[in-house]
Amino acid sequence: MSLILEVKDLHVRYGKVEAVHGANLKVEAGKIVTVIGPNGAGKSTMLNAVMGALPVTGSSSGSVNYLGHDMAGIPVEWRVARGMCLVPEKRELFASMTVEDNLQLGAFRRKRAGEKNYLDQMDVVYDLFPRLRERARQDAGTLSGGERQMLAVGRALMAKPQLLMLDEPSLGLAPLIVKEIFHIISNLRQTGVATLLIEQNARAALQVADYGYVIETGDMAMEGLADELAANPKVIETYLGLAKKAA
Repeated sequence: MSLILEVKDLHVRYGKVEAVHGANLKVEAGKIVTVIGPNGAGKSTMLNAVMGALPVTGSSSGSVNYLGHDMAGIPVEWRVARGMCLVPEKRELFASMTVEDNLQLGAFRRKRAGEKNYLDQMDVVYDLFPRLRERARQDAGTLSGGERQMLAVGRALMAKPQLLMLDEPSLGLAPLIVKEIFHIISNLRQTGVATLLIEQNARAALQVADYGYVIETGDMAMEGLADELAANPKVIETYLGLAKKAA
């Protein structure tokens, strides 16, 4: 497997406050890697640093290597053009535009670059999300929360990313919809895209991921194969909501 993303000794600061302390992680092609941890642990901050999208009050050090290139000083636009794609927690859809128009906007960079088949991912997206095909002419603002999340991921896939980063895709969704969303995330392997999944729902994330990291108050506390983390007594007790059984 080829290495898509490698983060080494990443520190992120907001003024004098350090939110992430020396994070390290790797994402390989076609793999789903998750970072789990409680709210406020630094998950989204780390993701924004990888994308080069920290607010002006933030700064980072360490290295972010994408497809063999050091991303230091590289603007967000260049990262997007090279196949990095972030689906933010707030989804940021165009509510007054149709589902299909939102999807086409996801391919705008490819159209501007002169690609003749810039809409070639439309059927791939509709196959992954049949409900979006049914809602193609419906305004995005009228969709349910789960459908909006599907549209946000589908729009990202229209850009044909090599690295797809998902920030808390289950946030605010009903349990049945969460199950459906994570089933779809698991199916992203079929596209060959590398996926970095930031998620507070540890149980769902570890069920679909190949490898996982646990972040606590800015520190990478644990890492390992997803199924091994899911069986780790500390992870079970702290993140999966199950008390550790006495021996």
